[in-house]
This record gives sequence, structure tokens and C-alpha cells, in this order.
Amino acid sequence: MPQKSPQKSLHGNIALVAGATRGAGRGIAVALGEAGATVYCTGRSSRKSRVNPRRPETIEETAELVTAAGGRGIPVRVDHTDPGQVKKLVALIKRRHHRLDILVNDIWGGDALTEFGKPFWDANLDNGLRMLKQAIHSHIITSHFAVPLMFGRAKAKRKSSGKPRTIIFEITDGDAFYYRGNLFYDLVKISVIRLAFAMARELRKRNIVSVALTPGFLRSESVLDHFGVTEANWKDAGKRKDANVNSADQNDAPQDFLVSESPRYIGRAVVALAADPRAMKKTGRVFSSWALAREYGFTDLDGSQPHWGNYARKKYGRYKICDDKFYSYWVPGLIELIFPDWF
Repeated sequence: MPQKSPQKSLHGNIALVAGATRGAGRGIAVALGEAGATVYCTGRSSRKSRVNPRRPETIEETAELVTAAGGRGIPVRVDHTDPGQVKKLVALIKRRHHRLDILVNDIWGGDALTEFGKPFWDANLDNGLRMLKQAIHSHIITSHFAVPLMFGRAKAKRKSSGKPRTIIFEITDGDAFYYRGNLFYDLVKISVIRLAFAMARELRKRNIVSVALTPGFLRSESVLDHFGVTEANWKDAGKRKDANVNSADQNDAPQDFLVSESPRYIGRAVVALAADPRAMKKTGRVFSSWALAREYGFTDLDGSQPHWGNYARKKYGRYKICDDKFYSYWVPGLIELIFPDWF
């Protein structure tokens, strides 16, 4: 039978969730807390300084939720586009714990910058370039400083079979290579999938797993506000007139929203992979919360296992995902054949 929440499978693990203020990042941080991890919750919105005055969520609130779930939440205000701030954060973790077991790159903040359905020559260039900096550059900067702190722990775990893996997560949108409705948004979400792959190739001899992970229709705080509901009554949105109709600029049909998932669902996907000693078999690839729920047996908060992929195919038509055939075009690459000893 599926288990509703993980046991303390990650007790003693040190995790960094970069972009933990709200949404998927918060759900992941709290799920890691459920599993007993110590979680550094970073972001720019704190009680002392809120970047977006329209959003009430803070990193301190996330850290408190992590602790209440059974872990230890530690909030640190960090702008992950600033190398100096990220370097300081990693030095803090090193000084306190001498290691890092789990890295989650979830920095985003691009919702207000995305103009879906608008061609790139008409889109706001400044907003688009800012999105690339916020959601791609920040991930690279964070991994650059944080991953070396994982080396020693990964080496030790190599000698201990059956132990959780040292692992990096790149949070994206979609488990396929299709176009995503806006050039800049598309570059972000495809690029972090490629980041997971590229890091996996360079880390493959170091016993560190690197994967990309996507939620389905995420029931984030801002999405709940968009539909005018709360987590307690979110299904009421499906009772509205024209429930199968999307807005002109985004997929927000109320009927689709009824297949949504809470942020904790993708969090439990992170826990399942981080706790799997065989996760190295998955390195370099992108996975979905709904597929991993079937594989590992975890559920959402209400005990359900929403499957956005099956629903979307049934309603909108079949689309191809990143599968074995897709990845066969990536490995081995020409450079790896010419220089097999680079990494």
C-alpha cells in the first residue's frame, strides 16, 4: 500500500533548498523535514526584507514548517545570483556540518516576467534576460560553490551500500523537450534539464547523482490565490462555469486544476530519490512527481496520487517524453569519445 509520508529515512542528512520561500521549494523543504533532514532554506524574502510585497511567504516561515514536520529548518537570506552571497552560505554550511548531502536548485521567481503566447520579438527583452539570470545563472552559481562540499560525503557513502545517495536536484517544468510557450521560459526549463545531465556526466566518477524533477499542475500559494481558493477548499474551483476553458495566456482550466498536486508531492519525490541507494541508475535524467509516486509508493497530503501526465494525454493528446531512446542520442557524445579521461 502507498505510504502517505516518508519515515525518517534522511535523518542526519544535511540539505540545501535554494529557493525555499514558497511553491515547490517550500514543499520540498518541508518534505525533507518530514524525513528528518536538516534543511537550509534560502531565498530573498525574509521577515526583515520582502522582495515581493504582494507575497507574504518568507524563508523563516518555511524553516519553521520544516522543524514542525520533524526536521531542523535553518533560514538564510541569500540572493543566488550573487556569487559572493552563495560562497558565504556554503562556507557557513561547511563550518557547521563539514558536508552537504542534498542540493535542490529551485530558484525561479519568473512568473511575473513570463509573457506566454507572445513571440520573442514582441516580448519584454529586459524581463526575459532577467529570467535567465534568476533561474539559470543562479543554479550554476549555486552548484559551483555547493557541489565541492558534497565530494567527501559521496566518497564515504560509496563504501556504505544501502545508504542514501548524495544527490543534486534541478527543479523544472515538464519531463519532455517540447516548446513551453515563451522563448525565455522555454530556455530556463530546458536548460535546467540539460544542467542536470551535464553535471551528471562530470560527476559520474564521484558517486553523486544529478537529476531534474518536475511537478505536475502545482497547487502553489500563488496558484491558489489565482483561483480564489485555499488548500482547504481548493476543489471548489472545479464547480465554476466553463471549467474546461483555459485563459488566453495560460493553462488554468479549473477542471485541470482538479488534477493538481500540493507542493509536498514533489517534495516527497525528492525524498524518495534521495533515500534510494540505487538512484545512480537515474542520474542525468528528468523525472516527474507522478511517475515517481507510482514507483516509490508515496502519496500527496490527501492520500491520493495525482497523475498529470495521464490526464494531459487523455485531454490534450499524446506527447513524447524524455525516454531511453531520447537519451540514447546524448551518450556517448563525441567529446567523451575523444577525451574519455576528462572526468
